[in-house]
Amino acid sequence: MPAMKIATFNVNSVKARLDAVTGWLRTASPDVACLQELKCEAKAFPREAFESLGYTCAVLGQKTYNGVALLSKHGIEDVREGLPGDDTDEQARYIEGTIVTRAGAVRVASIYAPNGNPVDSEKYPYKLAWMDRLIVHARTLLRDEEPLVLAGDYNIIPTEHDVWDPVAWKDDALFKLESRRKLRELVNLGFTDAFRACNAKPHQYTFWDYQAGAWSKDHGIRIDHLLLSPQAADRLKAAGIDRKLRGQDKPSDHVPVWCELQL
Repeated sequence: MPAMKIATFNVNSVKARLDAVTGWLRTASPDVACLQELKCEAKAFPREAFESLGYTCAVLGQKTYNGVALLSKHGIEDVREGLPGDDTDEQARYIEGTIVTRAGAVRVASIYAPNGNPVDSEKYPYKLAWMDRLIVHARTLLRDEEPLVLAGDYNIIPTEHDVWDPVAWKDDALFKLESRRKLRELVNLGFTDAFRACNAKPHQYTFWDYQAGAWSKDHGIRIDHLLLSPQAADRLKAAGIDRKLRGQDKPSDHVPVWCELQL
């Protein structure tokens, strides 16, 4: 039976990392790639570079900040741009679509959740409210009882096993208890963390800051996740982190995370 490989990658500027991203796509060859932090408007997205590799693109962009995209080797149908629940929110953080193949269809979302720092500013309440909206929308999506993958940079560290030093991060928005509770509430709707379902070893990271030698010291955190609905989790074959990309020239501070689903 065929498998679908779905990956998520916060590229930290798609134009600045274009060679790195296209090189990764050639090597890893995911069927679907969910990109975040494009930092460009949709009209400026380097669509041709990805189409030349066989990908169809659905893009929700924003000048300078944020931005999300779905790249697929198959058709993308019924695209939704933006997370429901707040018509005043203009930040480009959410796009979803149905990936259609001969073997079956999978609903996939590319997510760039708010960072939330500093916690004593309006950014932290926005982060928590955004997660509440995601929880409501995810509950609606689950009612369709179809394979669903919510992929992206959640900007939340799930547990102390996903951070190099829990004490150092205890007051950060990414690790505060309220943030972790929001992610847990989402997962408890019935989702499976694809990476953790396949890899129990602690301290496997997806992000290393550019500062203070974090990469060389392996001072990382795991904040990029693929959450699978029960129908997708039943098809899970494998999952992993493409850690080596962080050691390349001019890398993103994130690395790709991927899973394979049996269709």
